[in-house]
Amino acid sequence: MQVTFLGTGAAMPTGDRFQTGILVQEGDRTVLVDCGSGVLQRLQQSGVGYESVSTVLLTHHHLDHVADLLPLMKARWLAGEEHLEIVGPQGTKGLVDDLLSAFEYMDGRLDLQVREVVADDTFSVAGFDVSSYETRHSVPCLAYRFDDRFTYSGDSEAFAGLANFADGCAILAHDCAFPDDVDVSNHPTPSELGAALSDVEIGRVYLTHLYPHTQGRHEEMRRSIGERYDGDVRFAEDLQRVSIEAERR
Repeated sequence: MQVTFLGTGAAMPTGDRFQTGILVQEGDRTVLVDCGSGVLQRLQQSGVGYESVSTVLLTHHHLDHVADLLPLMKARWLAGEEHLEIVGPQGTKGLVDDLLSAFEYMDGRLDLQVREVVADDTFSVAGFDVSSYETRHSVPCLAYRFDDRFTYSGDSEAFAGLANFADGCAILAHDCAFPDDVDVSNHPTPSELGAALSDVEIGRVYLTHLYPHTQGRHEEMRRSIGERYDGDVRFAEDLQRVSIEAERR
């Protein structure tokens, strides 16, 4: 399995970090998790391209996670692709319907299949077996676990339940939006994340969904996490590829 971080930023992107998008691939299976602004461009830069993405899995419906969803539909249509599956939490069908009502000329251009999933369920997406878990965010949001190999937190505060959901995974990509001195809810600070992870075992943790406030403070943030969690913690970067098989050696 290969994970590519397409966008590791947040609602305030930087020049180096676009909004959220993660590509999960294995063999001929490909799924795009979230599709924020800039993800379409990153897909092209990654060498994968939007033509290869026929399934999108959404964690939630905030703009920085769905802004490139309609552009992806249009790009696939213009490229001659005929199909797109969109999977996400409750309300995903309404989101897609609203997008198409605002841009009526796109309605009917693709064979769209929209499927809604719920927390604490296991389902198949693009041939992957995926489990879901409800996070703590300002809107309904799901974390996803791909087999025992990769877990993505979505947007969430850090808490023991989510950490336990990822326990035993080779790779966890976790929201760590701000340093400790920012008063924030719905996202974790490093000290909160370290406390939540203190009782679990994970091969490697990648921090993502990074606001501009974290620039120049990575070592400080990593030390804060390390006060409670002694695992391998790194900052994800746009277009970074991680081979999970290699991480488990």
